[in-house]
Amino acid sequence: MNKRAQRLLPVIEMAQTAEQEAAGKLRQYKTALQQAQQQLQSLEQYRDDYQQQWINKGQVGVSGQWLMNYQRFLSQLEVAIEQQQKSLVWHENNVRSSQAVWQQTYARLEGLRKLVQRYREEAQKTADKQEQKLLDEMAQRLMMRSASQD
Repeated sequence: MNKRAQRLLPVIEMAQTAEQEAAGKLRQYKTALQQAQQQLQSLEQYRDDYQQQWINKGQVGVSGQWLMNYQRFLSQLEVAIEQQQKSLVWHENNVRSSQAVWQQTYARLEGLRKLVQRYREEAQKTADKQEQKLLDEMAQRLMMRSASQD
């Protein structure tokens, strides 16, 4: 490995660490988003079940107290659903911003890797040219020796 590529190795290691950390945060945020989505679905399902209970009990008849309790609880449930929807938006924003950070760190890492690869290829071309020059010189010397011995 040539010196230019060698000097970039610590930078690449730091970029890999940053990319791995960004990917880890992105995974965490995605997991939290999934949990928030599941919690919202659970709340909405609970509300739907509770409303179905109203329909079933309403056919039989309910007391005024039951109706007031039902409305109060349903109102609290709606507030909880609204709060969970806000939480879901917050989690979605975290995922989006984390995705952008990860993409930037990944692009930087890939750019550095390509640069190192280019340095390696340039070094290999230089080494190949030097080797070819040496072989050409050796061949020329052999030809001069054989011509002088004739």
